[in-house]
Amino acid sequence: MADQDRFRHHAQPAFVLHTYPFRETSLIVEAYVRDHGRVALVARGARRPKSSLRGVLLPFQPLLLSWTGKKELRTLMRAEWHGAYAPLRGQALICGFYLNELLLKLLPRDDAHERLFAAYEDTLAALRAGDDQPTLLRRFEITLLGELGYAVVLDRDVERDEPVARERSYVYVVERGPVGSVPARRNGVELSGQTLLDMQSGRYTSAVTQQESKVLMRVLINHYLGNQVLHTRQLLRDLQDL
Repeated sequence: MADQDRFRHHAQPAFVLHTYPFRETSLIVEAYVRDHGRVALVARGARRPKSSLRGVLLPFQPLLLSWTGKKELRTLMRAEWHGAYAPLRGQALICGFYLNELLLKLLPRDDAHERLFAAYEDTLAALRAGDDQPTLLRRFEITLLGELGYAVVLDRDVERDEPVARERSYVYVVERGPVGSVPARRNGVELSGQTLLDMQSGRYTSAVTQQESKVLMRVLINHYLGNQVLHTRQLLRDLQDL
């Protein structure tokens, strides 16, 4: 019994990232759990009309999940709302799906990142509140890459080992950082020192900073995605050039 209890988890704070049908009446739930990271759960019978799980396993809703199992696909035992349901709407909804797709494709299974979970939760709340969407996405992207071990260096010229100067131009070299030397301009993302320092402090009020930071983060995320495609990014482009 003690051995079985090791694989039972009760009332864990979590969000649903994605669900898809499994067999005739069940669902596979890709969940993001605060203390366990990304976890795959089978919700047996969740598609039946009278299932207690119907209407609960919704994205962007804080949940408490209980499950059992030690294999990659565990069994969901219980799901309950952890706070009032507050859906995202309009373009904020697509931004939320973009966050979920990033986590699904970049976050390894069973790799807990409490700081990233908090950033995700805070970003959803800010999207609901109507805060500036590009700013929220850039901040989350930087936090995500940092938590995964791909820190985005913004405040130092990595070649000269000196602080970034706001009046200078730089090239951001993937897996290195900003470089101010001329040869580096052949391979990387060109941007101003002002943009780098704005990103470092989380300020995206300048139109130049918004544009250059968007290009930089797109290049960096594409690099770490490899051959994976972000479908929600195209939706965002169609609605607004984020």
